[in-house]
Amino acid sequence: MKQRIALRRWLSAAAFTGLLSLVWANAAVAQDPAQFRIGYQKGSVSLVLAKSHRLLEERFPATRISWIEFPAGPQMLEALNVGSIDLGSTGDIPPIFAQAAGADLLYVGVEPPKPKAEVILVPENSPIKTVADLKGHKVAFQKGSSSHNLLLRSLQ
Repeated sequence: MKQRIALRRWLSAAAFTGLLSLVWANAAVAQDPAQFRIGYQKGSVSLVLAKSHRLLEERFPATRISWIEFPAGPQMLEALNVGSIDLGSTGDIPPIFAQAAGADLLYVGVEPPKPKAEVILVPENSPIKTVADLKGHKVAFQKGSSSHNLLLRSLQ
């Protein structure tokens, strides 16, 4: 089972590299760019694997690939919007908030959502056992993120 998951993740990273190759091939550039800045988050398995296996560095040796880690999608999309990075991978919700705020984004690929990858956490000894028990308590989340959306959906 673990081998199947590892293979699936590696194939996902390889597919990302292939997608980036297609983007470059279809772009109006005669040669590979001198530099390409990629924003990623620790939870973006495809990008983390592509980075750790140096897939892009091997595929585009003439291009200096920079990997910039972000704590969450909203910060990454702001960096993308102001030109600090060239590409970013984030969950499905942050781009919705970013575009609602006027960000000019272009979607070049998608990977399946991971709805079971998000949870609402409380300390083990907390009296909070259900979402309804959150009433009257403070809740922390990243504004404009998938955790923001999870909380909103859970409270409906």
